[in-house]
Amino acid sequence: MNVKRTVHRVISKIHTSFATRKHLEFIRDHAAELRKLPGGADRYKVALHFPDAMVNAYQIRQWYEPLLALAEFVPVVIIVRNPDAAMHLYKECPLPIHYAPKIEDVERLVQSQDLRVVFYVNQNIRNFQIMRFNSPDHVFICHGESDKAYMWSNQLKAYDYVFSAGQAAQDRLQKHLRNFDASTRCRLVGRPQIDVHYVSPIDVNNELPTILYAPTWEGDRPSMNYGSVLSHGEQLIDALIRDGGFNIIFRPHPRSGQISKAYRQALERIKIQLSTTNEDSEAQFIFDDSAHWGWQWSVADACITDISAIAYDFLATGKLLYVTKPVSDDASIADSPALEQVPTLTANGITEFASLLSDALADDNMRQSELVNYYFGDTSPGASMQRFISESLALVEKQSNAGG
Repeated sequence: MNVKRTVHRVISKIHTSFATRKHLEFIRDHAAELRKLPGGADRYKVALHFPDAMVNAYQIRQWYEPLLALAEFVPVVIIVRNPDAAMHLYKECPLPIHYAPKIEDVERLVQSQDLRVVFYVNQNIRNFQIMRFNSPDHVFICHGESDKAYMWSNQLKAYDYVFSAGQAAQDRLQKHLRNFDASTRCRLVGRPQIDVHYVSPIDVNNELPTILYAPTWEGDRPSMNYGSVLSHGEQLIDALIRDGGFNIIFRPHPRSGQISKAYRQALERIKIQLSTTNEDSEAQFIFDDSAHWGWQWSVADACITDISAIAYDFLATGKLLYVTKPVSDDASIADSPALEQVPTLTANGITEFASLLSDALADDNMRQSELVNYYFGDTSPGASMQRFISESLALVEKQSNAGG
């Protein structure tokens, strides 16, 4: 058995080494674009630092369109530290990609450009390599609004500012972080992603309501065990299919199954069930593992998800939302207006859920307009995007005045 595992490790290492060589060859062939350092008025003023591998690309993809909108006013670049990510993002990202694997590469970029603002979408430890530079404002924009413990990490103190969605986020930080003045360090920008027009890659049966079930991953520690695939998922999918009155979009978190084999196996069973049932039903059952997140909001009439950023993304649409209740006693659950007011779905409440869901879809009182305003502010078309651009440009201008 040990010999078999060793062979698998050797083969995996060979595959990884081969892939890395291919990525580095690609980078060498595109060095002019991937290491471009523009001069004069074209020098970059805003950057997003992304040191991760492609497994976390979902964190940056949602910021493509807001950053493109900002790039109408100032030059914007994505700083990438990983060769695999550099290759893939170069192909898919509509913004300039600058490959800077070493700290000296980062230094060369910072010293040659006119960076006023650097954005961060996660808490990767390599963020601190670029955060040692004093002149740009370092701004945490995260990869979604939620009430996970991650959202009030003490690491947020390291950033000059936190771009938060709304008053709820500011109140959350003020409550949980010591020696942190949230009223001055937070800038409220709404959720600019809701102001992007997303083209749906699918057509669903419009005679039936469409339900988005988007569970989060299993987490890498007990306190982050919010994922519902094992506790709720298979029962829920089975109940909705048996009802026959709903289209289903099942979208698991991109990291699902990374830690737990049982979680990964449950995902595969759901995928098979959706595929085989699809052949004999008027409803449409879709296993969505596509790269892009956003089009699902406009297609779905209701969403079932876990304590995660997806809950808050969908909350901003004003449509019907349910949040699953974790079965693990170790999962860290904060007191929050969203979790108190949004309907919850327990693991033992799934049997009758399909009929309850049908009734709720017809009930306008299930919408949460006051809660949406607390978490996101003005969600009228274009309002969030305008706030994001305005707050970003205000920091760019502040740095310009400080340097002048």
